[in-house]
Amino acid sequence: MSEDASKQYWYNMKTGKVEHGYESSVVDRVGPFATEAEASHALEKLRANSAKWAEEEADEQR
Repeated sequence: MSEDASKQYWYNMKTGKVEHGYESSVVDRVGPFATEAEASHALEKLRANSAKWAEEEADEQR
């Protein structure tokens, strides 16, 4: 991800909207994403990552 993050897309967790660049506070946004479409699916990506990490952690405990 070599592109300037200030020019990429972000998902605002507070408003539920996609933003281009640094429109909101860092505490409210996740990203960056290369495209608006990717940013619009941020919650799905976060849930998938969380499930994957939980599974990996459970495997490590066995």
